[in-house]
Amino acid sequence: MPIRTVVVGSTSGLHARPAALFVAAAAKQPVPVTISTEGAKKPVPARSMLGVLSLGAKQGTEVTLEANGDGADAALDELAALLASNLDATDG
Repeated sequence: MPIRTVVVGSTSGLHARPAALFVAAAAKQPVPVTISTEGAKKPVPARSMLGVLSLGAKQGTEVTLEANGDGADAALDELAALLASNLDATDG
């Protein structure tokens, strides 16, 4: 199962707008993706806004993304790059 570990780059962490952008990107992926933090009891679906917010990931928090199936590597690469960037600075 492909896995990516990435440090959250957004200044507000995975909260509000950055979380919404991440969840929207995850929903467009061809495979289900899960996200977790070291302190989380279990991974949550990356397509779930409530799940992502429940992680409480702040800037600098290390998160783990996992997926399985055709296109999993590309999906994880795209989502990892998104998480590593400062989504608070994204125009749009």
